[in-house]
Amino acid sequence: MTIEANSQSSETMAKIVYVLYLASVVIGVSGIIAVVIAYIHKDEAPPWLQSHYHFQIRTFWIGALYLFFGIILSLAVVGWLLLLFWVVWIVVRCVKGMKCLDAKQAHPDVKGWLF
Repeated sequence: MTIEANSQSSETMAKIVYVLYLASVVIGVSGIIAVVIAYIHKDEAPPWLQSHYHFQIRTFWIGALYLFFGIILSLAVVGWLLLLFWVVWIVVRCVKGMKCLDAKQAHPDVKGWLF
């Protein structure tokens, strides 16, 4: 496989990971599938795509943390608000990531916790 074909394949997989994260709002297990794909493809991708894979992996773990506390606190109203925040957070992160991916740019803020 040529370097260009490998890059195109990695780019496609990065887009699939973003879509799976969006689907995880409805189908939770798709988020686990997405992070596995990101871990598998992160090392063989070009540097600008590696930033997307690192961002996606961080999105999974930070999102899992938000979900954990949201579920624990759902006995109180604040938990439901945290779960609503998680939905908005995951959508915004995925849309911003796909926008950078379509422009073939590295993700600008890989280490960020918010958007």
